[in-house]
Amino acid sequence: MSWNDRSLRRWSPLVTLTTLHWIFLFYVLVVIVVMGLRRDPLIPCILGILHIGWMYTGGLGGAIQAVFNALVVAGIEFLGIIVVISLIVAMSKVLTELGADYLIMRPAAKLMINADVAFWILGFAMLIVSWFVWPSPAVALIGGIMLPIAVRAGLPAMGAAMAMNIFGHGIALSSDYVIQGAPTITAKAAGLTSGDVVSASIPLVVVMGLVTSIIAFILVRRDIAANRAAHDKERQQYENKNQKSEITALSYVFAFLVPIAFIADVWAMLTYDLKGGDATALVGGTAALLLALGSVLKYGVESLEKITDFVRDGFMFGIKIFAPVIIIGGFFFLGKGELSQQILGKGAPGFLEDVGLALSNAVPLNKAAVAVIELAAGMIVGLDGSGFSPLPLVGSIAATFGTALPDLNVATLAALGQIAGVWTGGGTIIPWGLIPVAAIAGVNPIELARRNFIPVISGLAVTTIVAILLM
Repeated sequence: MSWNDRSLRRWSPLVTLTTLHWIFLFYVLVVIVVMGLRRDPLIPCILGILHIGWMYTGGLGGAIQAVFNALVVAGIEFLGIIVVISLIVAMSKVLTELGADYLIMRPAAKLMINADVAFWILGFAMLIVSWFVWPSPAVALIGGIMLPIAVRAGLPAMGAAMAMNIFGHGIALSSDYVIQGAPTITAKAAGLTSGDVVSASIPLVVVMGLVTSIIAFILVRRDIAANRAAHDKERQQYENKNQKSEITALSYVFAFLVPIAFIADVWAMLTYDLKGGDATALVGGTAALLLALGSVLKYGVESLEKITDFVRDGFMFGIKIFAPVIIIGGFFFLGKGELSQQILGKGAPGFLEDVGLALSNAVPLNKAAVAVIELAAGMIVGLDGSGFSPLPLVGSIAATFGTALPDLNVATLAALGQIAGVWTGGGTIIPWGLIPVAAIAGVNPIELARRNFIPVISGLAVTTIVAILLM
């Protein structure tokens, strides 16, 4: 018996929800619950694909093939982003070897004349570097060079960690305007272009960033006033922590060349209206060329082997980040008709798309309700500590509600879910997601998550209200 014969209820003249739709929704719920319990949802996702594949194809062989097809489809969809991030991480390792990373950061470090200025300089430095090399490499770069200087200027280590979290793993990663990894994943699941999500996210990112950073700054200033003696002792402990690689003429060359190269990329994006895959390709190609050039000039003949180490390390990082996202994405791509057919075969439905049509006739939805649902989904799924894991789900949910509410701005809703998922899972309010920043700042990750909680939750609340008004 085919899946079309297993209809349970006809919700509208346009769509029939079948047993398979309910099975898919059951596994969506399981995934959300598992991630809410801070466990990885890969097994439920694989079982969901297997179960649906078995029901659709009518055989175990077809089900097993569906599991593989889902991973391949998701891998192809994400391959460009995996490659560019891996190349950028590899390039950042070359910069560290050259000592150029220190020189790039030194001008900003000199501006840290007191604790107040240090908070904002440290935060914006983390923001800019994270846009180009992602927050994880930026933590080592900023933390190793600028954090000790910020602490010596009077900023507590906890305040420095908050600034790095909020501007790097929060604002930079949730917007991701240069590499465009986050908006690409969200857009693919929502049936949009990455440019749509980027454009829609700008006002939300601005609101989220302003509210969160200002509240965090106020809390840090109160902390400084209440614990000045403790912070003076902390400043003394950081006096000798500003270590750097050997500085040579080549260090200065790359300290100038790398920023100029990426500024030129941004200029080209704006001038020639490069978006999505084209913009990503430009950044990735630039990173690859700088990686090769830096390796050759630093190591000469030895660069033939040394660059392999850099590339290997970069791709190990990229795969580590995206491996779970590929499996999660493979499952949620069953919700979109075009991708579902690539996984299950010709005629396969987009399960979430169908549910959206059913909801339009069965449930009285409004923009406020769908915004809250999208916010909750992003935050719950983000509890696994991976900023990108929620993106296939929030994109799919946005597409679903876009079908249910024809006048809904799907891009804005998807951007809201992206912000909620990344700020939660990317490493701002859950201890297991912000360990790198806590470690380099020498603070307790649980305490850091607690300090970030009020600013981040306040920002999400205000951002959700703004999203409702824009939808």
